[in-house]
Amino acid sequence: MQPARVHVGPMVDSDTSVAAPLRLYRATVRPEWVDYNGHMSEWCFLLVMGESSDAFFRYVGIDEHYRSAGASLFTVETHIRNLVEVGAGDELSLALHVLAVDAKRIHLTHEVTRRDGSLAATGEQLLLHVDTTAGRVAPILSQVRHRLDRVAQAHASLPRPDWIGHVMQIPEPGPTPEKGSAAWTSS
Repeated sequence: MQPARVHVGPMVDSDTSVAAPLRLYRATVRPEWVDYNGHMSEWCFLLVMGESSDAFFRYVGIDEHYRSAGASLFTVETHIRNLVEVGAGDELSLALHVLAVDAKRIHLTHEVTRRDGSLAATGEQLLLHVDTTAGRVAPILSQVRHRLDRVAQAHASLPRPDWIGHVMQIPEPGPTPEKGSAAWTSS
């Protein structure tokens, strides 16, 4: 069962103002998205972020016609942070922020917010533009690149989230002071 897609406003063009951030998708958490711990399962956060990305792609002109012409975007990296529990029936809205665009790549974020305004999850994605006929990375087609640049320019005024590029790791343990040493007695 697919989540409801919500596309707000027309596809971006030279006469359209660009919201910063873009809010093109929202969803209500379905019971089948809830796991054995009673909250939205991690794969469902990726699902709603993917739906938000798809709404964004349509917004800039990367749609079924674009893909049938042999071009698409492929996600090469995603980092999701789960911040608060979300349960069945919770209403979620997603905000999309384009951080950067170049000839072949898009770097963007998603913020998933509950109805009460609490930030439930964040996602960071890097996407590559691909010539699907040749099976390799290729430059973004000019009309879509122009639209992406307009969005990136509108989003340049947004603060850069401090969680971008976060490295996930368990820190190495430090040395344990010896019993009776100055470090041992001062702690």
